Formats: sequence, structure tokens, C-alpha cells
Amino acid sequence: MAVRKILQYGDKHLNTTCEKVEKVNKKILNLVDDMMDTLYEGNGIGLAAPQIGILKRVILIDLGEEEEDPIIVINPKITAQSGNEKDYEGCLSYLGYEGEVFRPTDVTVEGINIKGKPVIYNATGLLARAFCHEIDHLDGVLYMSRAEEMYELNQE
Repeated sequence: MAVRKILQYGDKHLNTTCEKVEKVNKKILNLVDDMMDTLYEGNGIGLAAPQIGILKRVILIDLGEEEEDPIIVINPKITAQSGNEKDYEGCLSYLGYEGEVFRPTDVTVEGINIKGKPVIYNATGLLARAFCHEIDHLDGVLYMSRAEEMYELNQE
């Protein structure tokens, strides 16, 4: 378990389409552990494997709700979406900025969990937005390319 360096905007890994995970093995489980350590160190709500330089289709989302376990999805795919809402997003790979991005308000995401079993999430609101944001990372898409407008945050 280790906190990994989060790659920053401009790193070519962030613009690369990730490979499907063929088998959930020790290497993938170690990756998930490192992603958790890294996410909690970075104070974000989500992290995708390419953000720490690993080009595999693995995402982690934790909205910080006490009773909820972090969501870990391997090979996630949005299979249904509806609604459309503009809201602010930021990214651990582009610190100090946020942008207004249109995202679906409801998504269905399918993938597998760390035990290799199929999982389906029906997500709304912030969780739907987080899924879209993290899955975009797996396809080499950064939210800035979808943003209507970008804003620099006041670093005080």
C-alpha cells in the first residue's frame, strides 16, 4: 500500500485510452489499495488508474458518506444515461481550477468488483457525475475538454 504521485495535466498518460482488465489478480488488488491511499491523501472524491500512471480500466469513487463503502469498479461502462445538468467539477490532475461541465443526471454503470463479480450501479446527481468524470479518464478524456468555462480557484 502506497500513496502514489497523481499525474498532472500535460502528462501523456492522462490522454491515453486504458486497457481492459482481463483478470482480477494480486497486481490489480494492489493497484486498488494504492488508489485508495492516494485518493484519501489527495482529498478528492474519485480517482482513475491512469491518474497514477497505470493504464488499466479501474476507478474508485468515495463521496465521503460514512455508511457507504468506497465504490471500486473494474472495466466500468455506462450502459444507460438520462437527464442533463451543468455543474462545477475539479480534478486531482488539474489542481487549482474548476470548470462548468454538462453531465447526465442519471447513469447506469456496469463492470466488475474486486472479486471479479458483475456489479451494476444506478447513480444520480453527484455520484452520476463522478462516474462520468472517472470513466472519461479511462478513455483519455479530461473534464477541461468538456467544460463550458474554466475558473482558477483562489489559493489562499
